Amino acid sequence: MAKQSKFTLWLEELLAPFCVASAMPVIIGTAIAYKHSGDVNFVLAVLALLTAVSIHLGANVANDYFDHISGNDEHNDNKTPFSGGSRMIQNNLLSPKEILIGSFTFLAIGACLGIIILIMTKSIFVLALGIIGILGGFFYTAPPLKLGYRTAGEITIGLLFGILPVYGAYYIQTGTLDFVPFLPAMIVAILVFLIILANEFPDFNADKAVNKKTLVVTLGIKKATVIYKASLFLLMILVLFLRENSVMGYAFFLITGFICISCFKTCDPEKLSQKGYSALSKATILLHTICCFCLLAAVLAA
Repeated sequence: MAKQSKFTLWLEELLAPFCVASAMPVIIGTAIAYKHSGDVNFVLAVLALLTAVSIHLGANVANDYFDHISGNDEHNDNKTPFSGGSRMIQNNLLSPKEILIGSFTFLAIGACLGIIILIMTKSIFVLALGIIGILGGFFYTAPPLKLGYRTAGEITIGLLFGILPVYGAYYIQTGTLDFVPFLPAMIVAILVFLIILANEFPDFNADKAVNKKTLVVTLGIKKATVIYKASLFLLMILVLFLRENSVMGYAFFLITGFICISCFKTCDPEKLSQKGYSALSKATILLHTICCFCLLAAVLAA
């Protein structure tokens, strides 16, 4: 087997395709601001998007490093395409030092871009958002906070990849804080919460071995599936409220409902206990991606 270049290895390490989870909330928040004010600052929009993605990449890499330090990834013999880390350290393809430096690099890029936004907006709120985003992403697995190890990771991710980026992108464009982005932000937050929860099922044994108290470890697989299914119902209720009696709104509701039914059926406690089962993660990522695009379309068509 030919040796992979460092560039190729880093492309795999960064998990770039999953940056949809950080890019779409910013795009949705910007779209809401445009529909609300009739104008958009494209420079600020692009800067916000690049900032969110950079911080996300830095957090991805940091999680790989600190899950290695805790022994979590080493205990994981049930890696899926969506969970279990990149395995770069475990397979001796990248060193822990390289991974840590990579994390700091992308977080620093995000911080620099955020400073530019801060200079342009002169807003304390923007400063607070940037600090929360960087610290939350890094300390998701980094000590001393280790939020993902203390049954706080799922809510943290919902906040960092749902509420904050939608509201942040909206505020950057409008300079106001109001209830206009609330429902879309909550929908995105639940969608990303569902992804994190779905990805925790394959990691159950490894997480339990290192006392990583995710919701699945804390509640057990069967009770965690109840939380997952209840979140699907809450998602549908919020989408129903958002439909605004428009054609696109009803289409959004129907498409979301169809995929939610698929996710509901896939969330089987017995199958989730089996090694190699990743259908729920795949279905949930599909739910997040399609629903975010439908939400964007519904906002623009409103």
